[in-house]
Amino acid sequence: MTILPIDPVANASPEALNGFLSECRDAAAQAGRPILVSITIEVGDLDPLAILESIFEPDERHFYAERPSEGWAIAGAESVLGFSTSGPGRFAACQRFIDEALGSAIAVGDQDIPFGGPHFFAAFSFLDAVGPGEPFEAACVFVPRWQVARRDGRTAAVANLLVEGDSQTDSLAAKVWRAHSKFRSFDFPSPELPDGRTGVASSVDEVGGRRSYESAVSRAVGRISRGEFEKIVLARAKDVRAADPLHPLRMLNGLRQRFPDCNSFSVANGRGQSFIGASPELLLRVEGSTAFTEALAGSAGRGSTASEDAALGKRLLHSEKDLREQRIVLDSILRGLAPLDLDLKYSARPLLRRLSNVQHLHTPIEAKLPRGVRLLDMLGRLHPTPAVGGNPRELAVPAIAELEAFPRGLYGGALGWIDSRGSGEFIVGLRSALIDGSRARMYAGAGIVAGSSPETEFAETELKFRAMQDALLGS
Repeated sequence: MTILPIDPVANASPEALNGFLSECRDAAAQAGRPILVSITIEVGDLDPLAILESIFEPDERHFYAERPSEGWAIAGAESVLGFSTSGPGRFAACQRFIDEALGSAIAVGDQDIPFGGPHFFAAFSFLDAVGPGEPFEAACVFVPRWQVARRDGRTAAVANLLVEGDSQTDSLAAKVWRAHSKFRSFDFPSPELPDGRTGVASSVDEVGGRRSYESAVSRAVGRISRGEFEKIVLARAKDVRAADPLHPLRMLNGLRQRFPDCNSFSVANGRGQSFIGASPELLLRVEGSTAFTEALAGSAGRGSTASEDAALGKRLLHSEKDLREQRIVLDSILRGLAPLDLDLKYSARPLLRRLSNVQHLHTPIEAKLPRGVRLLDMLGRLHPTPAVGGNPRELAVPAIAELEAFPRGLYGGALGWIDSRGSGEFIVGLRSALIDGSRARMYAGAGIVAGSSPETEFAETELKFRAMQDALLGS
């Protein structure tokens, strides 16, 4: 990527911006291929979700992620450049797409602002392939036309353009100029978002029924006892039908307020459907040459008093079943990353990760990346982790489709972004729902190991469902 030490927006004019884009058009014509042009400016404090609400269109792709407790949020809308694929090589194929796009890209403005420069937003389904008619591809990467992000009290606004050899640069320049002018003096108008939360659903139906899930758990425990696999994660799904349309961003507002320690997210496919949630689990974060991941497994509720909460946490830390489940996840991560020859650092015993409605066993893992190892190289080896799939992965994951009554799609998938320098962050698509008009499908799962009981796993998933159902219906 070529970085130019100029800002064609600040202290300039639409005419100057048009002149710069005309030069980019000439370069595209000479190269015989479109060029990605990214323009970054720093603006006053903005809420990226408010920006996304103001430009939301159901027939456009968008990506949003936020962790309120850490003070960052990022939003991208409208695809100017995209790629989708499927199969076992999907991570490598997406990396090639990113490399090709950046090979001829031109970036202007301060690239050192947090979230400055072009970002590639990506969503990978749980499985390498998806069935016909499913709302999201097995792998999709896109560069948004508009991107707004905030971190450490600083806000970056980015416009991304695909300039071709015959582009009308005057209209492109006018659009960018208007957008950046709006971002510089954004007054947070109240968009007309349908509420869609009456507190009462027309219907909430278990996909397959409770007996089906408990039967699947029993069959899985039997297969574990026969040595077919050590762990498998089985999920439930509930279909919600509301009286009014469910707006994904309205739901997202509720999730980020309820779960400030989680990663609230919304991914839209540009065809009217969105996958939203509040995930507690980081899959992978890369900052410069340092990578961070985690092993998260085992669950307990939160107490109504400090004493009750501490007792539940202590019981979890000493639960043989939960410690075994968490160790399976950790060992699988270590094995999966072993071929990359990383120096992995982690604590010998798991910690407690406390969320608003549940607590988990948690082991943070950190590593320095050697030259030549990139984010998607690690991601392809980590996903799906035993926290959402099972162990051994090659045996447990195929069995999920046999035991569950629905396709997972992005549930348990990898959602995140990569910037132009190779840094980025991916989360696991948990505590989530697929929104489609007045309908929603909620997902929740539990890890099944030797000793698991159908009743206990059903109760655990009910606890996980509660968060999303409250957000959808305003309970």
